[in-house]
Amino acid sequence: MKKPLLFDFVPDKTNNTLTIRREFAAGRQLVWDCYTKAEYLSMWFAPAPLTSKTKSLDFRNGGHWHYAMVEPNGTEHWGWTDYIKIQPIDYYTSKDAFSDANGKVNSDLPTAHWKVSFTDLGENTVVETLVTYKSLADLETVINMGMEQGMISTLERLDDLLLEIKN
Repeated sequence: MKKPLLFDFVPDKTNNTLTIRREFAAGRQLVWDCYTKAEYLSMWFAPAPLTSKTKSLDFRNGGHWHYAMVEPNGTEHWGWTDYIKIQPIDYYTSKDAFSDANGKVNSDLPTAHWKVSFTDLGENTVVETLVTYKSLADLETVINMGMEQGMISTLERLDDLLLEIKN
């Protein structure tokens, strides 16, 4: 029997952080590529039944990713990520925000700093994402928006994509 893959979603209301740990049945380079290349991100980075599309991606220190999560009816929910520091296949840090289709950040919704780390676990890879918010209110806002359920669904889509790529 195949053992279940690791998934932790741990809010820390004292430090205004979320720690998300997820194991994937693929090597670190492939998982890294799925997190950092537009052609892969657009195939998995949205909870079902939404899809994702990339308007622009410049994955480098000082670069950005401008993307939308698209509902089946066509409604778009835009996001903007600024890449701060990249250490290839080990980790990257970024600032993440809600935006509009032109990339203007929505200051009424929370922004967050992310550190996304990639670690070998035998033939698998563990991705640990530490998300830091400015305030407890911001953390609670994203939790109440369904962040945990959204991440579960989104990361399951990455499982499916990794399986497809490997076969």
